Parts: sequence; C-alpha cells; structure tokens
Amino acid sequence: MKKTLRFILGDQLNLNHSWFEEKNDNVIYFMAETQQETSYVKHHIQKVVAFFLSMRNFAEELKDDGHKVIYYQIDDNENQQDLPSNLNKIIKNHQVEHFEYLYPDEYRLDIKLKTFCNKLSISSQAYSTEHFYTEREDIEKFYEGKKEMTMEYFYRDMRKKHGIMMLDDKKPEGGEWNYDKSNRKKWTGKPPIPEAKTFDKDVEGVLKQLESMEVKTMGRIDEDKFPWPTSRKECLEVLDYFCKNLLIYFGDYEDALHTDQKFLFHSRLSFAMNSKMLSPREVIETTLDYYYEHQEEIDISQVEGFVRQILGWREFMRGIYWKEMPGYKSKNELENKNKLPDFYWTGETDMNCLKHAVNQSLDDAYAHHIQRLMILGNFALLTMTDPDEVDAWYLGVYIDAIEWVELTNTRGMSQFADGGIVATKPYVSSGSYINKMGNYCKSCKYSVSKKEGDNACPFNNLYWNFLYEKQDHFKNNQRMNMMMSMLKKMNKETLDNHITRSKEIINNPNDF
Repeated sequence: MKKTLRFILGDQLNLNHSWFEEKNDNVIYFMAETQQETSYVKHHIQKVVAFFLSMRNFAEELKDDGHKVIYYQIDDNENQQDLPSNLNKIIKNHQVEHFEYLYPDEYRLDIKLKTFCNKLSISSQAYSTEHFYTEREDIEKFYEGKKEMTMEYFYRDMRKKHGIMMLDDKKPEGGEWNYDKSNRKKWTGKPPIPEAKTFDKDVEGVLKQLESMEVKTMGRIDEDKFPWPTSRKECLEVLDYFCKNLLIYFGDYEDALHTDQKFLFHSRLSFAMNSKMLSPREVIETTLDYYYEHQEEIDISQVEGFVRQILGWREFMRGIYWKEMPGYKSKNELENKNKLPDFYWTGETDMNCLKHAVNQSLDDAYAHHIQRLMILGNFALLTMTDPDEVDAWYLGVYIDAIEWVELTNTRGMSQFADGGIVATKPYVSSGSYINKMGNYCKSCKYSVSKKEGDNACPFNNLYWNFLYEKQDHFKNNQRMNMMMSMLKKMNKETLDNHITRSKEIINNPNDF
C-alpha cells in the first residue's frame, strides 16, 4: 500500500468505520483543531469545547488501537490553522503518496476538499462516512417527478426499506404509520422527570487554550461541570439512560414546554449522532430492542415519535440539503431583512417564553425542537428577520448544529425562506400555541389572552401583522386559506392596532 494520509473532520468520529478494521504502518490519520473552523461563525463555547474534547478522545482511541495518528490541538506550534496548509505540510514532511478523506457533510468543506485534491500532484480518493441510512442523492431520486417533497412518504418508504417497526405484510406495527397526534401533551408536573444524564468534567485546560488563541465564542460555560458526552463510551451511556429512564414518556411530551424543565424526556443524543460517535442505526436498534423487551410498559407512540425524528426527519433534512445546495443557503422567498434582536445574544427580554428559550440556549447550548421552532424561530419570522442572521445564530448557538441539519431546519422549516421546499406552510402562531404547550405564559409580563393593548402578548399582534404583510406570498397556499379568510374578515380597527403595535415591536424588539 502506498504511503497514505487519511484526513478526518471533527464531525466524523465514527470508530466503527471500515477504515479502522486493519492497522497499516503506511497509513497516517490526521485531525486538527483550527481557527478556520472556529471562526466561520461565532460558536457557543460549549460547542467548541465539546467538539475538541470529542476529537481528542477519538484520536487517543485510534492511537490506543495501534493506528498512526497526527493530531494538532488548537495551540500546537505545527498547526497552520487552515485545512489546505496543514494537509500540504504533512504530505510534504511525511512523503505521502496518496490522500484520502471522508465525504464532508457540509457543502463548504466538500468544495474545499475537492479543490484541494484537484491541485494535488498525488492520487486521492473520497469515502463514505458509513453513518447515514441514505446516500446524498437518494432524496432527489425518491421525489423525482413528484410535485411536493412531503417527509411522511419518505419516512414510510424508509420504514419499509429497512424493516423498521414493520409487520410481515408490509403494514406498520400498531396499525398506524405516525402517532404525532399522541405527541402533543402538556406537562403539568406529572409524571416525574428523571435528571438528565450529564458528566461533570473539568475543562479549564481547553478553555485556557481557547483564550490564549483568542477564539471568539458566545454563550456560557461552567469550567468545573461540563455536562456533555465527549467519547463513544459516554454517548452509549446517554443512549442507555434514555432507553431505561426517558423513552417511556418521550412521545407524550416531546412538544411540551416548561419553565422548570429544560430537557423533559428528550434524549439529548443529537450531538452524539451529529459528531458520528453514535450512528442513527445503532440508536434506533438499541431503542427498539429495549421497547420490544418492555412493550407492556411502553406505548408504541413513544418509540415511533423517536424513530420518526431520526429515520424520517434527520435523513430527510440531509437529503434536502444536498439536493438544494448551494442555492438553498441564499433563499429568502419572503424577502425578510430585519436584524435579529440583541436579546438573542443576552436573554434580556420581558417576554417570558423567549427569555427562557434564549437563556437556556446560552446556558446549555441546547433547546428542544419546539423551543427552536415555535418560540425562537416563530418570533424571528414574525418580526421578519433576515434568514442570514437567523442561520448564523442557530448554527453558532447549538451544540448539535452542523450546517446540513441546521440550514434546512432554520431557513426551511422555521423561517419558510425556501418558499415551501421543506414545509408546506410557515410555522407561525400567536401566543395561544405557546400557552397550550407549556406554562411560560403564566409568569409573563404580557397577557396571552389579550389581543390588543400595551400588555397584550406581542406574539398576538405580530401574528396578524405577519399574515397581513405577507398575504401576497400565501394567496395560492391552500393550507393558509383559513387564516387568510379570517384576516380578510377582521375588523379594520383591530387590524390597524395589530399593525401599529407590531411596528413598535419590530423597530424596538429589545424594549419588550
């Protein structure tokens, strides 16, 4: 075998990859922490720490298993701080004859590595990460000739194709494909929620390295109690904990909101999967194994909701990303141009739902999908914020945010900037939905029941103003017909009041 350099990115930490089945003295594995990757967007401090620790643990496991590894920490004197410079230096110094890498899951890195390989004087080859159920192009093939890319049909096809929760006659277990209607309960204090599985790690060392290298970050961190799993062993512990303690009520309360409960029954496995320390296949199979052993205790709706998020939504979003890039990143079909409010960076607002969701994001680098979609994203869309600003914040603040999953969820699902590629209607609501799903409204300065006046919930005004401002965009959207009809029937004085107050909120969001 030629002297080979294999490059591994920070979100490609798959110890079960076929690359590692055999040890070869002619193969060198290379990984690096670079300022290039910490600065393309301002990341949450916990996100940077989590990736660096996970990468270091991964590299050590490879070394312990007998593989040759070159690893540059962020402050390593050999570190050139950008991908091509580091690779060229190692290829020259180690007289490398062949270069290999794993396909990146971000478009910018895909282009960067292809460009790098095109300039090489040695041979090169790219390989699958062996992580996802699908290949990049599968979505495009599946929806070829179809008018809409509805996720539900893709999800059903995935269930059939992989034999997941299926009966022999190709019907779904339990008789239903989707138990989403059972996944919308409001948590009111019972059943009790177990403490989240966390890891109290001292991260003072890596924080000093980041400070010495002047890495700019956002968010907050406790240097004595870093909670996230940063090794495969720890990720498996979180998966086991989820199955044994949280799965039983996961589906019921996956959309719930509560001031006293940040994580509810959520697995918190997204970072473990998006860094590839765990594969979606093993997460689903482990969860289903546990479910089948405890079917008398766990309802099918709990586990189907979890499987749908991974097998359906996660794979679907990745497929959309590769189908629609690079144009997808600049889509702004609703022509929104406003600045993201400053309180997204501070948590300082009197709107209680936003205060909790933003501060949780800053404190924990985490919020569950309803907080991201129906509070943070909802407000950004209703205030007609530029999707570029929304993307940058979401990509930076969340520990599990990598562009392939962040962009499609934010610009598509949350902001409807893609004009309906991902979602068939914009996910906007007044305060009533937030009140229905949680208790944020009870301790808020604003009244969710009031539609007009200074102490009315701002979401109530913004919702109708948004529909009014964007009505031309929705005139041919059948799913918006009912709301458009209600808008047309609204008393003119009431609508004018909504518009007037909405302008105040949009122009001065940090005063609310």
